[in-house]
Amino acid sequence: MKTAADTAEEITNSRALEVVARAGFAVSGILHLLIGVVAIRLAMGGEGKADVSGAVQQLASQPAGPLLLWTSFAACVALAIWQTSDAIFDFEHLPAKKKLAKKLKAALQAVVYAGLAITLFSFANGAGSDQSSSTSDLTASVLKAPGGYALLLAIGAAVAITGIVYAIRGFRQSFAEHLRLPASQRARTAVTVLGVVGYAAKGIALLLVGLLVIIATVKAHPEESTGVDGGLKALRDQPFGVYMLAAVGVGLICYGIFMMVRAKLAKM
Repeated sequence: MKTAADTAEEITNSRALEVVARAGFAVSGILHLLIGVVAIRLAMGGEGKADVSGAVQQLASQPAGPLLLWTSFAACVALAIWQTSDAIFDFEHLPAKKKLAKKLKAALQAVVYAGLAITLFSFANGAGSDQSSSTSDLTASVLKAPGGYALLLAIGAAVAITGIVYAIRGFRQSFAEHLRLPASQRARTAVTVLGVVGYAAKGIALLLVGLLVIIATVKAHPEESTGVDGGLKALRDQPFGVYMLAAVGVGLICYGIFMMVRAKLAKM
C-alpha cells in the first residue's frame, strides 16, 4: 500500500502535471477578468451575466471556442488533482492543527477547481447552463429538504465568511506567502497591489452572494439566490451602487490579472 501511495504522490507531483496545473490558475484569472468586464458593463447600463457561466460562454463564443474550453478544462482538472495531492500527501511536517487547516484548504481548493472543470466540460460538450437559474433551483430544492432551512443559512454564512476571509487575506497580503515574488521592487509592488485589490473585490463579491442566500432563505424566496451575478446586480441597485459595482469590476479584473501572474509565480 505504501508503494502505491508513493507512486501516486510521485505522479501527482510530476513536472508535467505541474505545468498544466499552473495553467489552471491562468484559466481562473481569465474567467475572473471576464466577470470583472461584465460587472463594469452592468455599471454602465449594459447587459451580461457576471458569473462563471457568463464568462465561460464568452470563451465559447470565440473563434477558437472549443479549443479554449477543452484546454481550460484540462488545466482545471490538473490543478484540482494537484490540490487533492496536497490535501492527501503534503504538510505532514506541520503541527497537527496547522496541518489539518492546510489540508482542508487544499481540499476546498480542489473542489473549487473541480467545479470550474465541470462547468467548462458542460459548455465544451454543448450542455452549458445559466448558473444563476441553477443556483435558484438548487436553493429551492435544498429549502424543501428536511433541515434545508438550517443548511442554507449555514451555506450562506459560510460563503459570506469566506468573502470576509478573502478581503482580510488581501489587506494582510498573506497571499504573498504562496508566491515566489520577483526580484524587481517595482514588479513586487505591482503584484502586491493586484493581490490586495483583487482579493478585496473577490471578498466583496462572495460576501454579497452569501448575504443573498441568507436573505432568500429567511424570506423563503429561493429565486432571489442567484449567485455572483445576482449579488453584483443587487449591488448596482443600491445608493451609489453603480460606482461600487464599477469598483468591484475593476477589482475583479485585478484579481484576474493576479491569478494569471500566479500561474508563473506560485509555489507548487
